[in-house]
Amino acid sequence: MTLTKVVGAFCGALLIFLLGGWAAELIYHTGGGHGDDHQQAYVIETGNDEGGAEEDTGPSFEELFVAADAGKGERIFNKCKACHQLEEGANGTGPYLYGVVGRDVGSAEGFGYSGSLSAVADVWTPQNLSAFLENPAGYAPGTTMGFAGVKDMEDRANLIAFLDQTDGDTYEVEVPAAAEEEAPAEEPAEETTDAEASEAPANDGAAAEDAASDEAASQEPASDEAAAEEAATEEAAADDSAGGFADVVAAADPADGEKVWRQCRACHKLEDGANGVGPHMAGIVGREIGSVEGFRYSNALQELDGTWTADELNAWLEDPKAYAPGNKMSFRGLRKEEDRAALIAYMQSAAE
Repeated sequence: MTLTKVVGAFCGALLIFLLGGWAAELIYHTGGGHGDDHQQAYVIETGNDEGGAEEDTGPSFEELFVAADAGKGERIFNKCKACHQLEEGANGTGPYLYGVVGRDVGSAEGFGYSGSLSAVADVWTPQNLSAFLENPAGYAPGTTMGFAGVKDMEDRANLIAFLDQTDGDTYEVEVPAAAEEEAPAEEPAEETTDAEASEAPANDGAAAEDAASDEAASQEPASDEAAAEEAATEEAAADDSAGGFADVVAAADPADGEKVWRQCRACHKLEDGANGVGPHMAGIVGREIGSVEGFRYSNALQELDGTWTADELNAWLEDPKAYAPGNKMSFRGLRKEEDRAALIAYMQSAAE
């Protein structure tokens, strides 16, 4: 009897299960898979018949990196300080990060790597660093780095921009060209009627008379302009005789200097009176050394005389420690002359 009861209970449960499936099929049946040809009850219009609109992914990493704020990156670096140092050769739990941007992977002397990094990349380009910092364990499985990662791409760009300025040699990133917008079609030139053609000589004559009157008027201050030009030429010649670096600055592109400026804006501002970690750079060219009000200079700079000419700034930016031994500026300098010239040209243009 017990066995009969168990079998009966099992059959009853199976019957209930089958009846439940049959009832659900009647209620929720969509016609798929049984040869029925039912139409969908209604269609939601999306406005795109070709598979949906392409999502706006925002700016690329390259665009964010070019416009990155090294000052913000320095604050993000606080997450890294427990394991990494910025001084060359100062390894800790992790390898030192001085000059890491553009450095060969696994090349920090004296640090024992896990070996998983060299399997996925050869050089720490900004793009490779971004991918690694986003998810270290996912980028290089087996790495001993336990950091969870920096998920925000803009934060990664700022952090890498800060690390990029540690050795004074910035890494140039090529921004992918955006899709060119179609130029608006040029309007067809209006046909000139016979009446307009007949009026043209008269208009030309009037224009000639206007030109003649303008020329006569311009001849009056010609002597003053010539004198001014001559004075400017003499002043330029005097500047040229002072040194050749001024010519390099004059030929430099301020737009290139704006990129180099990324290394400076963590400590300096271009607004007059806006001191930060360092003094403001407004009107730096031609300004007396150590003369910014409200900023406390080191004794090394206070003892210097003279003004910040292009040549003086060139020597200072190349090697601040050698120019003024004992100064508090930790920046190691810009090794490339063209970078120094472009930076000075940019600071001059910003002050105008």
